[in-house]
Amino acid sequence: MKKLLVLLTVAGLAFGMSTNVYAQADTPQQATEVTEAPAVEEPTPVEALQVEAAPAEELGFHYVLKERFIEGGAGFMGVILLCLIIGLGLSIERIIYLNLSSTNTAKLLSKVDAALKSGGIEAAKEVCRNTRGPVASIYYQGLDRYNEGMEIVEKSVVSYGSVLMGRMELNLSWISLFIAIAPMLGFMGTVIGMIAAFDAIAAAGDISPTIVAEGIKVALLTTVFGLIVAVILQVFYNYIISKIDSLVNTMEDSTISFIDILIKYKK
Repeated sequence: MKKLLVLLTVAGLAFGMSTNVYAQADTPQQATEVTEAPAVEEPTPVEALQVEAAPAEELGFHYVLKERFIEGGAGFMGVILLCLIIGLGLSIERIIYLNLSSTNTAKLLSKVDAALKSGGIEAAKEVCRNTRGPVASIYYQGLDRYNEGMEIVEKSVVSYGSVLMGRMELNLSWISLFIAIAPMLGFMGTVIGMIAAFDAIAAAGDISPTIVAEGIKVALLTTVFGLIVAVILQVFYNYIISKIDSLVNTMEDSTISFIDILIKYKK
């Protein structure tokens, strides 16, 4: 019995010594593994924002605008872009037409007066035929009805002036339509985007800031682009209206002077 106890004691001491040896042998390896691992420093919030903002600063305004346009969705954004393209096309066409319609009325009146004194009605009509613009066309109509009396001449001038005003205001109703419909389409896209956001919330079963922010951002982008289109077209529309008013005032003033010249020629 004593021998058995001695053997067990010796075996326990040997096992304890072996575990200590293995433990001492493993400790330096673990230490070396820890020391060899490189320390990774996490960037501060300010540095992270600078890293994220760096690419955005390098991008141009057109790229950001294109990216926002794509984020707004192809449906309503495409319709709003179509309104802008058609509205700008009509506005540019009106501006070119009105600028070509501008005439130096004082110079034209002096030419007509000189032609009446030198060659009569036919010479004055030839001057009007060779001059572009609505004012010369009104003068031509008046000269063409000269033989029917001054009362008919005045009526002809007034009637043809109204016709030319209608030509100058051509397509303005379409431009005003696009000015009105662009922000309305934007608001409609906003409402539909909000409905989609609430549908996503209902499907998720929880109000997630990410879901709400994404839906609201897409919804508001349509409104922003719709308002931008309306503002751009409104500027062109107001310029066209002011140009038409200026031409109409010039036509009325020059027509009075033209009638006076005809009356003097008749006498």
